[in-house]
Amino acid sequence: MNRRRVLRGMLNGGAVTVALPLLDCFLNGNGNAMADGTSMPIRFGTWYWGQGISKNVFVPKQAGVNYELPEEIESLKDIKQHINVLTNLNAYRDTAFFCHYTGWVVARTGIAPETGALPMAESIDTTVANQMGRTTRFKTLSTTATGDVRDIISYESPTTPNPPDFSPISLYARLFGPDFQDPNAPTFTPSPTVMVRKSALSGVMDKIKGLEGKVGAADKTRLDQYFTGLRHLENQFDQQLTKPEPRPACVMPAAMKDMDTGSDYALVAQRHALMSGLLAMAVACDQTRVFNMVYSYGFSNTTKPGYDKPHHTCTHEEPKDEKLGYQPNASWFVRRAMESWANYVKAFASIKEGDGTVLDNCLILGNSDVSEARVHSIEEMAAFTAGKMGGKIKTGLHIPCGGAKITNLGFTALKALGLDMKTWGAKSNETDKTISELLA
Repeated sequence: MNRRRVLRGMLNGGAVTVALPLLDCFLNGNGNAMADGTSMPIRFGTWYWGQGISKNVFVPKQAGVNYELPEEIESLKDIKQHINVLTNLNAYRDTAFFCHYTGWVVARTGIAPETGALPMAESIDTTVANQMGRTTRFKTLSTTATGDVRDIISYESPTTPNPPDFSPISLYARLFGPDFQDPNAPTFTPSPTVMVRKSALSGVMDKIKGLEGKVGAADKTRLDQYFTGLRHLENQFDQQLTKPEPRPACVMPAAMKDMDTGSDYALVAQRHALMSGLLAMAVACDQTRVFNMVYSYGFSNTTKPGYDKPHHTCTHEEPKDEKLGYQPNASWFVRRAMESWANYVKAFASIKEGDGTVLDNCLILGNSDVSEARVHSIEEMAAFTAGKMGGKIKTGLHIPCGGAKITNLGFTALKALGLDMKTWGAKSNETDKTISELLA
């Protein structure tokens, strides 16, 4: 038996070939690695929601494993064993403060922004992708359920955003269109288009050193950034011209139909669910090992039926209910976000991989832009992790962080992923501390 095992026969005088599924015999005896000893791939992802939390009904009162889910996050009950809830994390502005921006930029880059337009460093998904995303078809994938391509939380560099896919049907075409190579197919035919692109790019790459020797320092820096991207493209082409390793969890999804645009919460949730499933299967098929999802942005315009204000406006104009201790409609929007977070985690947890699931080999970070949106607070922020990252991360915990830097979470992820970094971040947000409770 081998991974290319097929059934051959005759039908109406013609030869037919039917591929066998990837069987347990292609894995090791424990189902936690490939038969040749190669480890299951580790993946890193992020999830983002705008407008923060209602602390009174979001933050659990108990720490550790045996905590009760408050009403704003009670929809997480089915994924509680897969996630960690982290609370009381702080970001520091260092310079000017930019509403609905400073908080998430610090969490994602480690550095407070100096303007409200551009971060000061690459985002954490890029840092990870530069180490572990070079051998897959896509170095990283970014998506948004908002329907707006401007809702960006991934940056290749301070001046180079990674625009997200915002349509489920376009994401499907990108992932599973003509250039998709099924890793479990019995045969492999390299794409002629990719071969031509590879050939053309190789010709360009031959000219790099000569050109770099003829320009000034500033232009050399620009060229280096540009050619780094071209080198990654060449790596991608190499991947697409090589028969992929089989992936037991990879099943090509059925073709998708497009859906209505709009910001009604039900449409946002539907887009989010469709793209979550596509992302999870892209990961299972090893098309990428780094991925991002935006549920809602800092200036969220998600709407509620029968309510005349979108989420962002609601957080500023709705009075706090003195009896409840929070803004009821603002909390309603957060609860819908938490439902989608639960569905996001379930999408990865539902795909069997070896003796576990795709989620078991992932680490996903979830964060927002603020704590209380009404006052744009970046103190006492909340965050999530999901997945065990191949056994390196504990799950099922509420971890009160006692006012620690939110960059501690990103640094913990980077260290757990094996990146050789002594610190992460800058100025007040720089850290060399991990959240030890997360580490197995």
